[in-house]
Amino acid sequence: MTITGAVELLATWEAGLAEAPSGRALLLHRTARPDVDVASLPVLPVGEREADLFALRRALFGERMQVRLACSACGEDMEFDLDAGEFARSLGGRGGSGDGQGGSTGGQGGSVGGRDSSAGAASSAGSASSVGTASFAGSASSAGAVVRVRQDGWDVVFRLPGVADLTAAARAADPRAALLARCLVSAVRDGTDAGPGDLPVPVQRRIAEAVEAADPGADVTLNIACPECGEATRAELDIASYLWTELDTWARDLLLDVHLLATSYGWSEPEILALSPLRRRYYLELCADV
Repeated sequence: MTITGAVELLATWEAGLAEAPSGRALLLHRTARPDVDVASLPVLPVGEREADLFALRRALFGERMQVRLACSACGEDMEFDLDAGEFARSLGGRGGSGDGQGGSTGGQGGSVGGRDSSAGAASSAGSASSVGTASFAGSASSAGAVVRVRQDGWDVVFRLPGVADLTAAARAADPRAALLARCLVSAVRDGTDAGPGDLPVPVQRRIAEAVEAADPGADVTLNIACPECGEATRAELDIASYLWTELDTWARDLLLDVHLLATSYGWSEPEILALSPLRRRYYLELCADV
């Protein structure tokens, strides 16, 4: 991944100020994957987007992630650290690549929960890895990857959902039925084609299990033991929201630096941003000494 410069990051931040969370997440994904056409990003498997955002976060802000969470049982505030590199590797996929330092999740009894990343290991295009009565065809790091489920005479091929699928399904009266209709590639029973409405509940459940196994990073959750009461709190880690908050803080701090240096030296914003972070910090220290 090419680390984006300050000018480009500020432009991403500025564009995101007028966007809803979904639009900000797309802007961040564009920053993380400049090699992919923007129209293709929303159809990539959800787990791949999460892994891409983890990789971007590590490139911009390092391995350590500070998380604050209220205990669901007693309401006590819990603060703990996550190692972004180790967490991404536990999910598998692109976010686990790189040379980040390993380390256990620290803090007050925090532990990372979620799906078994071994089930989400990408296979080569066109191959299939067995997952019980289901199989995963293609690579989880590409749009159009599918799972295949064979159960009770049914032979079903289902595409791994992307962000666009989840967004559209959430607007429907029956999100589960809408997602099934969007992502069902084919359904055959005893040689006869069928539609999404014909699938029995056990087969639908098996499809969901197969999708979870093939795309484990799509649902990033934490299980945190409260140091006060000992009860566990389960919470989703929304990496897009977390990363946006960090980018927003970084951008506002940087613009304050630009203001101070422009006031002191009369330099333009492009001239100040062209300085390395180390030089900017040195000049700011000189301003403080005056």
